[in-house]
This record gives sequence, structure tokens and C-alpha cells, in this order.
Amino acid sequence: MLRLSKLADYAAVLLVRLGKLGELTTAVALAQETGMPEPTVAKLLKALAANGLVVSFRGARGGYRLGEPLEQISIARVITAIDGPISITACCDGYECAHGAKCGLSGQWDKVNQALRTVLESMTLADMGAGKPQSPGGICPSASMLTDLPVGQAGARRSTGRETVEAEDISRS
Repeated sequence: MLRLSKLADYAAVLLVRLGKLGELTTAVALAQETGMPEPTVAKLLKALAANGLVVSFRGARGGYRLGEPLEQISIARVITAIDGPISITACCDGYECAHGAKCGLSGQWDKVNQALRTVLESMTLADMGAGKPQSPGGICPSASMLTDLPVGQAGARRSTGRETVEAEDISRS
């Protein structure tokens, strides 16, 4: 199954929230706004700043703001900033795996990988943020559901009344 990492998902949530707030915001305030753990928010903001997606300001009145408008930040850039290059198999983009000579698919996954990358590059955070209204209290539903799970419950399921969510083990965030 292809699945976006929870950290890349959280990074998109943080960036959209920063865009909607439109002002300098602290990591603590973002954690409260989204329901994400503060250490996770700090870790993501550091990675996003290193990739120019957010700008950090030091000092007593410091915080973070977007490095670019949401309309200019693609989903592909967020994923790459957090997880590294988008590659669905080890043998994409000219790389060979140990089984390349025998499997017969060497180089064929490049087409799939490029199609996926093209879609992710065409969608922006503005597109993502325009979809659903904010949840009550400003809490990110996926973040609040994950923090309610007992530590170490890989693959746990929790129903919100509207949807059932599968959560990965969050003990190693």
C-alpha cells in the first residue's frame, strides 16, 4: 500500500495552518492549534525551515511564518522536505536493485514514479487547504486521534463517528 508518512501529513497541516494564520506564530502555538505534540511540531518546523518552506525568527518575539505563499508550495515539495526524494521502489530514477537483472521490471517503475510525482507537483497546499472547513476548536482531527491512542498500538483503529482511522505506532515520533 502506498501511504504518505504521518510526518509529511503533519507538515502539510502545519504549513496550511501557518498560511491561514498569516502571521508570525510560535511552535507552541502551532502545537496547541493543531493538537500535535510540541516536539513533533518543533522537529517538523526545523526540517521545513531547512528547506525554505518556513522562515524562523529568533528572540522573545520570534516564531515561524511561511517562506512562500501556499499557492507556490506543492505537495511534492513538502514530502521531499520531510521524507526525501519521492521514489516508490529502490530501482527508480536510474538506480538498480540487487534483483534488477532477474525481475524484468528494471526501469519500468520510473513511469509510475514520474506519474505520481507529476500529480504531487501539480497540487499545492492552497488546493489542499481549500477543501474542508476547519474542525471545531481548530484541532487537526488526525493529530488529535493519534494522541488519544495508547503508545505502541501499531495499526490501532479509532472511530470518530464520521470516519474510521488507522494509525501507525506514534511512540517513535
